[in-house]
Amino acid sequence: MSASYADIASLGSSGGTANRVTNAIAMASRRTGVDFAYLLGQAKIESSLNPTARASTSSATGLYQFIDQSWLAVVDKHGGEYGLGWAADAISRGSNGRYYVADPDLRQQILDLRKHPETASVMAAQHAADNKATLESKLGRQAESVDLYLAHFLGVGGASKFLAVHDRAPGATAASMFPAAARANRSIFYDKQGNARSFADIRDRFAAKLQKGFDAVGANVQYAQADLPANAQTVQPADYVRIATQRLESQTDYGVSLRPQTARLAYLMLATLGR
Repeated sequence: MSASYADIASLGSSGGTANRVTNAIAMASRRTGVDFAYLLGQAKIESSLNPTARASTSSATGLYQFIDQSWLAVVDKHGGEYGLGWAADAISRGSNGRYYVADPDLRQQILDLRKHPETASVMAAQHAADNKATLESKLGRQAESVDLYLAHFLGVGGASKFLAVHDRAPGATAASMFPAAARANRSIFYDKQGNARSFADIRDRFAAKLQKGFDAVGANVQYAQADLPANAQTVQPADYVRIATQRLESQTDYGVSLRPQTARLAYLMLATLGR
């Protein structure tokens, strides 16, 4: 399953949220090198491409249904690369491995960025790129889109273990090696007759699910190039923040950096563009 940047460059007249979402995913793919079809399929599965989707049973929110801790972790790691240094700087990790933000209002602002398609898409792509690098180093082969989705489902450690066995013995059954996951997701690890599925069966089913997610929207994807500012193929809203910040700093006589609150406000204002 793969779609090139050119494959999604068709223009449409519908505009609106749908075009903004697919454009955001396309930009994230272009900037990170993560397959567009994978990112689109995952977003379709996770949220039906609804940028404000919220799970009823957990804190999962946005296009890619990041839970609070996963979101804070990826912003802490990659936020600074996309003009979110103010957010990354506010996040700390405790001795228990959990991520914290001391200011509750600032914490909520950071979590609310999950509802911003451009930010959610690029953070999801960066997370997938991290998982891809880890899988490939452990498996000694190229990670395919389905492998990235397994990393999303099982965690990168679980996926590494799953795929290592899959590559050696695809016909072996997986439930005994992943008892907790099998109990929580019985339909994935067992068929309707109660027979344990093999590693190959499970991986194939995930591949089909991901392809179905892409196919549901892929044929009608419209890349909303006409709705973007000039040079938007290489510049994200976060880049405008950096440019604006540098311009303001060059005009001041004080020789000090903008306060984090100023940079945060600028980003949140830019995050509303296109709505």
